[in-house]
Amino acid sequence: MRACLCPVLLSIALAACSGTPPADRPAADTLPAATPARADTVGLVGPVWRLVEFRGGDDTRLTPDDPTRYTLEFEADGSLFARIDCNRGRGTWKSSGPSLELGPLALTRMACPPGSLHDRIVKHWPYIRSYVLKDGHLHLSLMADGGIYEFVPS
Repeated sequence: MRACLCPVLLSIALAACSGTPPADRPAADTLPAATPARADTVGLVGPVWRLVEFRGGDDTRLTPDDPTRYTLEFEADGSLFARIDCNRGRGTWKSSGPSLELGPLALTRMACPPGSLHDRIVKHWPYIRSYVLKDGHLHLSLMADGGIYEFVPS
C-alpha cells in the first residue's frame, strides 16, 4: 500500500509547485460572459494586480523580492484568485463604494522561503477594509491605520 501512495503523493506535490494555473480554472477564452460589475468596482475587476509595496502605519516599508509572486485577480462574479508567494488561493469579495470585504482565502499550504511576505499578508487579510484606485494603482487599506498594500496592474 505504501509503494502505491508514493507516486500519487509525489505527483500531487509536483502539481502544487508547478507554475500552471489550477485545472479547475478554465482558460479565459472558454469562460462565459461575466455579469457586468457595478460602476464603483469596475476598476477592481479585470487586471491581475501585482504587489508593489506594503506601507505600515508605523512607517514600515516592505517590498516583495519578486512582485510577480504576489497577485490578486478580482472577478465580476465576486470570486477572487490570489497568489501569495509560494501559495495560490481562492476567495470571495464584495464592495460598496470604497469599503471592501474580503472573504476567507482557501490557500495551498506550502512553506515559503525566509523573507517571504506570505505570513504577513495572510495575517492582514481579514483586516483589509477599503480600497482606493489612484493613478492606476490599487491601494488596499487595513483597519485602524494598520497599513496599505499597493498593487499595480500586470
